[in-house]
Amino acid sequence: MTTVSTTLTPTIRAATRKALFWIVAAVFLVMIAVIALATTGASTRGVPFSATNAAPAGSKAIAEVLRAQGVDVSVPVTLASAESALGASRQSTLFLVDPDGHLDRTQLRALASRAAHVIVLSPTYSQIGVLAPEVGLAGVVGRKSLSAGCDLPAANAAGRVSGAGSGFRVLDRGAHTTACFASGTDTFSVVDISRATQHVTVIGTTEAFDNEHVAQRGNAALALTLLGDNDRLVWYLPTIDDSSAGGPTIAELTPAWVGAASALLVVVAIAAAFWRGRRLGPLVVENLPVVVRASETMEGRARLYQKGAARLRALDSLRIGSVSRLASQCGLPRLATVDDVIAAVANVTARDPADIRSLLLTADPRSDRELVRLSDELLDLERAVTRDIRPS
Repeated sequence: MTTVSTTLTPTIRAATRKALFWIVAAVFLVMIAVIALATTGASTRGVPFSATNAAPAGSKAIAEVLRAQGVDVSVPVTLASAESALGASRQSTLFLVDPDGHLDRTQLRALASRAAHVIVLSPTYSQIGVLAPEVGLAGVVGRKSLSAGCDLPAANAAGRVSGAGSGFRVLDRGAHTTACFASGTDTFSVVDISRATQHVTVIGTTEAFDNEHVAQRGNAALALTLLGDNDRLVWYLPTIDDSSAGGPTIAELTPAWVGAASALLVVVAIAAAFWRGRRLGPLVVENLPVVVRASETMEGRARLYQKGAARLRALDSLRIGSVSRLASQCGLPRLATVDDVIAAVANVTARDPADIRSLLLTADPRSDRELVRLSDELLDLERAVTRDIRPS
């Protein structure tokens, strides 16, 4: 008697075939990472509204035009250099863009006191309270275009500007304020406050000051007229380095062992993924050994609805089928809405659209009897449409 034994040791070809998926996956992930890094590096947006940023989000175009017109544009990078650039003569314009609120109230007040004209782009609630307490925030403005509607020279020069941004409302009617570019009731995108020795302009229409949209409508006229009000302009974008908040950073608070432990966990997770992947093997598509009838599936789902007293869900399932068949009978396209189906059915059957809407959408069965009644009414409605469209 001869015994035939089969070796279970995998060959090199078999081992390579099993590992091929993971090799391809690793190469694919590396390629995706390289493409992502290259794309990120090539499409960097830079600092928004920066006078040195030529990207669409920057504002270098405005700064260069102002310089060509003879305005001395200074772009400080720290709070100390901004205060030094403004000096003590109070003959300069300060253009402040600090959407993240890096400067506190004391810093804002001290910096603004050095300028004759303070222009704040998209100010925060805290900045409004310090620089322009006569004004309050009024939410987001979504209009594409706004008209001036005021006697502010810069607004009149612009005529119409892009409206995307934030809006403001005037709280102190007794103050010397000029509100422009209305987008609703008591909502404006530009408010100018004139005081004895200084005036402050708060601006919400941010698209008027970036390279991408400055050439649209009267955006350029608004930006250049406002920022070129004085011979010297200090264009200042505070950073986190200017923040007065002290204390250690997250890196300083993190224990030294956290980095090594995190790296070890990553390695363990990758090893576990390979281990489990090899243990379970590749996925195999297998046909079910039985065929389930549609009627049995429908009956099983109906029993689940009945057990859970989900009458409305059961009725909605019937409604979906009815709406689809009614749309097909009325010759409506596949993208037709329920309102289109209701209007078509009402036109064909001469029934009240409100009754059809109640049947197809809003009626809520409170009992099994009502569910059966509404189901019958759906069938009657389909029969009526069939009868009226194809009379015998």
